[in-house]
Amino acid sequence: MFFSIDGGDGTGKSTQIDLFCRWLEGAGHKVVRCRDPGSTPLGEAVRELLLNRHDLCIDRRSEMFLYMAARAQLAEEVIRPALTEGMTVVSDRYLLANVVYQGHAGGLDVESLWEVGRLATGGLLPDLTIVLDMPADAATRRLGGTLDRMEQQGGEFHAKVRQGFLDEAARRPDAIAVVDAGRSIDQVQADVRAAASKLLTRNA
Repeated sequence: MFFSIDGGDGTGKSTQIDLFCRWLEGAGHKVVRCRDPGSTPLGEAVRELLLNRHDLCIDRRSEMFLYMAARAQLAEEVIRPALTEGMTVVSDRYLLANVVYQGHAGGLDVESLWEVGRLATGGLLPDLTIVLDMPADAATRRLGGTLDRMEQQGGEFHAKVRQGFLDEAARRPDAIAVVDAGRSIDQVQADVRAAASKLLTRNA
């Protein structure tokens, strides 16, 4: 089983992924956790380039292809082997983030991004993506410390990111579940588990 957890910056993905993975392990799943971009030597190098190299000018299209390259390596090196061995994969972001950040918010063609993404991953997509949703301005206020390149894109950009996630969820309700992330950690986690449980029960 392959899950991805996504959403705008500041929506609490790391906390919810921690709790979700522990819940899955408690239910007997062998869990492989990864992040996109990252979790491979190539992916981590690309992540550093994309998020922390503030001295580089990276065009949206170049940005998109860098994310795709990191994801291609992640799919082949980490996710596909884990699934082949019967493990449950939980990824911090995946292709949907590319579609939303570089497409809906960044101006690139959304359908083309889906097509390139399927090519880059060999068609490997999550069984379910859970989007943590809350107003962009409230999510931004949660961010602390030094902001990365994507977090620095500004309020209008992040409002488009949020709407992009909601639009894609409306288009793909069987593959994308939206959870209100503006509540307590326990309430959010309960809904994350409920969304996953529907799929786990069907595949039991």
